[in-house]
Amino acid sequence: MDCVFCGIISGDIPSNKVYESENVLAFRDINPMAPVHILIVPKKHISGADALDEGNVGVVSEIMLTARMLAEKEGLKDGWRLVTNVGEHGGQTVKHLHFHLLGGKKLSVELA
Repeated sequence: MDCVFCGIISGDIPSNKVYESENVLAFRDINPMAPVHILIVPKKHISGADALDEGNVGVVSEIMLTARMLAEKEGLKDGWRLVTNVGEHGGQTVKHLHFHLLGGKKLSVELA
């Protein structure tokens, strides 16, 4: 499998890790779009939100709680955004479920 996030999870590709649990890894985006831009991924490969089902959806609740914890840790008191892209038209460039935690400035409400 040629998945960059699986390489990061395995440690074969270096990352700036900010949190890790048994099921979830969070690391800083190498091309940040905001002062705080953290990617939160399940350790088990799931290709995207469109591949969630009853057998794997439980990891999403851990990702949501991780996002809240990291937002607090990063001092995002005035607000933050959590985004996942699905498919080519949705802007998904890595075919591994991931959520972008964005904050640290007032974010635009415009859609790309």
